[in-house]
Amino acid sequence: MTGHTTARQRLTAELLDALRTDGGVRVVTGEPGCGRTTFLDHAARLFRGGPVRHVRAGGVRELEEALRTAGPLLVCVDDADLWDAPSRAALARTAGRIRETAVRTTLLLTVANHRPPPPELADLPVLRLGPLTPGDAALLIRERADSAVDPAVREELISAAEGNPALLLALLRSLSPDQLGGRRALPQPPAGGEVLADVAGDRLPDDPGGLLLTTAAAVRATGEEEADAALVLRAAHAAANAPLPDLLTRSEGRLRFRSALMARAVYATASSEDRRAAHLALAEAATGQEGILPLLHRAWAVSAPAPTAAASLAAAAADPSSPAPPALRRRALTRAADLTPDEAERARRHLAAAEQALLAGHAADALRLLDRARARSAPAAVRGGAELLRGAVLLADGPVEDARESFLLAADLLPPPAAARATLGAADAAWSAGDPTACLSALAPTHTPRTLPLAEACVRVPKQPGSQRLGGPPAARVGATAPRTACTPPTNPPPDGDPSRDHRDGMRAVLLARFDLAATPLRRVVENGLHGTDPDRLLRSAAAALMLGDVTSARRAGARALAAARTSGSAALEPRALEYLAYAELRAGRHQLARTHAEEGLRAAERAGQRNTAAHHHAVLALAASIEGEADLVAEHAEEALRTARRHGLAQAATLAHWAAARADLGAGRPREAAQRLGPLVRPGARRGHFAVWMLAVPCFVEAAASAGRPQHAAALVEDFALWAACGADPQAPSQLLRCRALLAGPDTADELYLSALDRHDDTVGDFERARTELLYGKWLRRRRRLREARTRLEEARLGFERCGAPLWAQQAAAELRAGGAAPNPAPAASSGAGDLARLTPQQLRIARYVAAGATNREVALSLSVSTRTVDYHLRNVFATLGLRSRVELVRLVEQEEKTGARL
Repeated sequence: MTGHTTARQRLTAELLDALRTDGGVRVVTGEPGCGRTTFLDHAARLFRGGPVRHVRAGGVRELEEALRTAGPLLVCVDDADLWDAPSRAALARTAGRIRETAVRTTLLLTVANHRPPPPELADLPVLRLGPLTPGDAALLIRERADSAVDPAVREELISAAEGNPALLLALLRSLSPDQLGGRRALPQPPAGGEVLADVAGDRLPDDPGGLLLTTAAAVRATGEEEADAALVLRAAHAAANAPLPDLLTRSEGRLRFRSALMARAVYATASSEDRRAAHLALAEAATGQEGILPLLHRAWAVSAPAPTAAASLAAAAADPSSPAPPALRRRALTRAADLTPDEAERARRHLAAAEQALLAGHAADALRLLDRARARSAPAAVRGGAELLRGAVLLADGPVEDARESFLLAADLLPPPAAARATLGAADAAWSAGDPTACLSALAPTHTPRTLPLAEACVRVPKQPGSQRLGGPPAARVGATAPRTACTPPTNPPPDGDPSRDHRDGMRAVLLARFDLAATPLRRVVENGLHGTDPDRLLRSAAAALMLGDVTSARRAGARALAAARTSGSAALEPRALEYLAYAELRAGRHQLARTHAEEGLRAAERAGQRNTAAHHHAVLALAASIEGEADLVAEHAEEALRTARRHGLAQAATLAHWAAARADLGAGRPREAAQRLGPLVRPGARRGHFAVWMLAVPCFVEAAASAGRPQHAAALVEDFALWAACGADPQAPSQLLRCRALLAGPDTADELYLSALDRHDDTVGDFERARTELLYGKWLRRRRRLREARTRLEEARLGFERCGAPLWAQQAAAELRAGGAAPNPAPAASSGAGDLARLTPQQLRIARYVAAGATNREVALSLSVSTRTVDYHLRNVFATLGLRSRVELVRLVEQEEKTGARL
């Protein structure tokens, strides 16, 4: 049906791999144009186990003959739902026999999802083909376009196709070379009735009662997948118990189309008069209801400019007391703008719609709306607001230098309160890019025109001794960005004081290493945010708390921001809140909690199209994996972070990714490689890491250099690290400093320094850093033949690493114990009679449990935010470690150990 993509090939290969393990059946379904037939073609090409048989409609006898083939076999049945009922029943019996006997046969059936599923096939396992990813959609355009496609046009086509490959190809066929090349405007909307009818084909039924169109109009207005059944039935004058057309389904008082594409096709192929009539009927059926929806339907029922209707709709969408989600507000404001004849007012409403689109996590829509708000005739405040919002979009998903320029332009155009948010955004972008001079320039007390040299724009505050040698300020958080205050305007009036000014002053003081001046304003920011419910101020509070080293307040603020973002439907703020939570947990030494937040945050960032935020989550996952000793995960997440960091200038995420890779080397007992990776990051020079992050990697470098026999390379850095530890912004730093001094000290002072470091660890939470100190102390004692003391320290280190889930580091401690003549005590899980699953690594165990619960490799990959290739690799190792041959055996083993109460 359509051209293939790399993602579909990976999905097909993964499915075949899963089914090949023990034979099996899958019903492949999806909306029209999703590529079900092409999926079977991929499967036929990729199947290597034996012959492939394609069975035609009603070919029951042909199917029975195929199953007599000895050895592995792939049977493909396309459009099984079009078979007659007796043939479908025979097909279902054959599928059941394959599943029950685990014969070496794989059966793939395709079924359309825009009609009710055949009851005979209802009990078979289903694989739903989802939409193409933007990357794979772009690949399909490159493969199939007959002429060059302008990048902006490509993005608009990808958005219009909504991941449907057949619709994307139909759009390409409908446009001229000039339109594809960006030399002529695209039709609006790009996917009109003719294009959608081309994809829907003869699947569109007659609609004599108008129920299909009324339902399509209802979902069109809200942008949701379903509509209030009672409202739609009243509008269509249909009985409540009337049978529904096959395209519709009803559940819990809601009506929905079985296929989103068919809903679009029904609406687009109707006449404009019929569409307006459907919206008017919906508005009249909602008489007496308050809120945006009745007004929005009335607005869709008119065609000419209607200033009064536009004003009423815009006022309802801007009402802060309305429970309407951002996506609905965006649709209302966009429609209000379309009906507004005054150009300036239309630009304001497009800007307001873009703000709501960004909150809803639709960055591409926000950018398109911003282009409409940037008209030269628009007031300066509107153009400034558009640049402010554009900077926020680019900060989350674009080159951060471009984001900084947009913020600075906004600051020139906006009045003082909004200009302050713009300058904070410019500082944030400069921080992400690793440019401390530009960051200080943006944080100057009075916004300085950009025509001045940066040196003149910086505030002339005397630097503290040692600040120049540090090469920049300490981190506001691990991988910190400046507080992202410019993403959305505050929805509530600020309380007493000026949080933006306090945050600016506190940040400047931190950048200039004046922590004596930073504490008071930053503490006010923390308290200001924690006493409210605005998610943006809560995020600002979390950032300020991390600058202060107040991890507890940072976690509280981050958790509240996450709850507030979810309650308000602010999809753009959710990944940021999870980012703050993940970094706070890392700072607190709780890397497994950090990993949990980062995995969830990565999924949220990808849904919202925030690649920069996703890069930071990848960096957290790489750092967490470097503790757990999962080298392949470290490499995968580090490379993902670096891919975006290189393209968008994210110096911060890049430094964290390199640090994670180096720490993985250190955990694997490769100190020389770790020192080589970390050297450029921490030493002075052009290649030094991000100014707010490199200091955090110093303890690892000191350990690597000392273990590699090159302690002289680390001596000067320890003194720099002492300045950082004295700031009080990192609870782990004082104990790490004592450990670093012990690594470089002579025999007469090292003992006391190690003991002092362990005492300081008692003041902080987290087992990992303490276990590292115990390990290094134990190594030092063993090399001086103080074996009894060494065994005590090494055993404590091993147990600490096991408690925090760092098996590779625990193996180092165990190896040192054996080298000292002592066998490690059995791990708690082993001594309590845990089963075979205790032999797996943490990541292998997670994957095994997901698979045992019935998840496919792709579903596991999505849950753990890794690639399917990584899941495949770990699953093979699980099978090898446990001596299993199939998923069925894995399910049995997991169930057995759970029943016996084994601690997995």
